[in-house]
Amino acid sequence: MSHKMLIPNKYKMIGWIIFFPSFLLGIYLIVTNYAPAWLNTNMISFFPDIPFKNEGVTVTTSEGWTKIIDNYKLIGLQPVNLANTIVGILFIVSCLLVGFSREKNEDEFIDKIRLSSLLWAVLVNYLLLLFAFLFVYEIAFLNVMIYNMFTTLLIFILRFNYVLYRNSKFVSDEK
Repeated sequence: MSHKMLIPNKYKMIGWIIFFPSFLLGIYLIVTNYAPAWLNTNMISFFPDIPFKNEGVTVTTSEGWTKIIDNYKLIGLQPVNLANTIVGILFIVSCLLVGFSREKNEDEFIDKIRLSSLLWAVLVNYLLLLFAFLFVYEIAFLNVMIYNMFTTLLIFILRFNYVLYRNSKFVSDEK
């Protein structure tokens, strides 16, 4: 992996500081389905022609590529709550900061570990996705696809740090 693509090491700590609260808050939002009312708002949609369905009623718009969706006026739909959006953005940014920051002693061996961890993460992610295609259906599949957005980065970070830890333990045991 090219060192030019990696960001400075100091951003790794910032990433870890953002990672843990966003991960825990994300789990909390999933388990409790909590949506604070003060985060309800109208949002811009870049694909307003995609139909909204609710109890057999389809509402479509044809006002060009963008439109402010007034969710209060759409038939039976709830307002957009930004809690999941904010937590998702924080989680992705933190994973990118942690996963793509240089190590303090970046060398060819760490490059090799980084690349193999990335390949391993993509493989495991798509095996999980294949499993979901075979055994998960309807709205549960949509949830799996949403979580699937995060799993590649998460698996990469876990694998990369585990291999680094295991190799540092192995080297210190030899000394």
